[in-house]
Amino acid sequence: MKAAYYEKQGPATEVLRVGDLPTPQPGPGEVRVKLRCSGVNPSDWKTRKGGGNRKLIAPLIVPHSDGAGVIDAVGEGVPASRVGERVWLWNGQWKRAFGTAAEFIALPSAQAVPLPPEVSDAEGACLGIPAFTAMQAVRLAGLGPGKTVLVQAGAGSVGRYAIQMAKARGATVLATVSSEAKAAHARSAGADHVIDYRREDVVARVRELTGGAGVDEVIEMNLTRNAAAYPGMIRPHGRVVVYGVEGAEATVPALWLMQNSIALQFFLIYELTEEDRRAALAELDGLLRAGKLTHVIAMELPLAEAARAHDLVEGGSVTGNVVLRVAD
Repeated sequence: MKAAYYEKQGPATEVLRVGDLPTPQPGPGEVRVKLRCSGVNPSDWKTRKGGGNRKLIAPLIVPHSDGAGVIDAVGEGVPASRVGERVWLWNGQWKRAFGTAAEFIALPSAQAVPLPPEVSDAEGACLGIPAFTAMQAVRLAGLGPGKTVLVQAGAGSVGRYAIQMAKARGATVLATVSSEAKAAHARSAGADHVIDYRREDVVARVRELTGGAGVDEVIEMNLTRNAAAYPGMIRPHGRVVVYGVEGAEATVPALWLMQNSIALQFFLIYELTEEDRRAALAELDGLLRAGKLTHVIAMELPLAEAARAHDLVEGGSVTGNVVLRVAD
């Protein structure tokens, strides 16, 4: 099979190769998916580059955790009826050497989730990390009617999904962005109010938009950068749901957080409990089948341009998801 892979860490153009590798066979409890699309996420280039003390877990790595395709074979213990099923994938390369940047992948049956007919293969390749992360963040925030949430980085892949999911639950959504173009992107997802953090005082705008009360919840993509602004922005007994940090440590306004009974809730999308994963999958599937989520594919590239795809995501020059088209 054709696959993108690397055998050492470093810049994409220097270490990523596309060539032939053995086609995997499904083991007990596994399915094999003939991939059509592979999603590229920030964690993919960070792992490939070796950032955050990430080490190679095997001599050869096929990157990417997200993808979509069709089950073409099953292992022992998996119903044969799954063959021919369109699916999207999660944790394709988490603690595994062979991810979705290939024509085939074999992985546990539970990690291949039925893809609703309304969702394209490219869109399905955006679900494993961006949409799944947003869904778990919204669930942990306990959003619903009467709640007000601040979604940091509302134009990002996770942020845009979080806006839509929060609105689907009936919450009022404020979102931070870094440009007018990104403001339009967040508004198109349903954000009620957008704050350009490069031009506006975020704390002052949040207080103005909430009548001085502050938001109930924050969905946070970078605790390291944003925690200092929490005082005066979050109402007492509020919560911050954190899915991203910058670096190994962060400084937080601990005394203010304690005095106002603010909860910090961390999670890693790769390591959800079985109960959380089932609940998040069920709600996400319902939103997809009801047509309540829109997906933004910034660019589709062929597998041969895997290095360019990594550089685009690393450079942050595109708004939306970058997807590799593995097969038609």
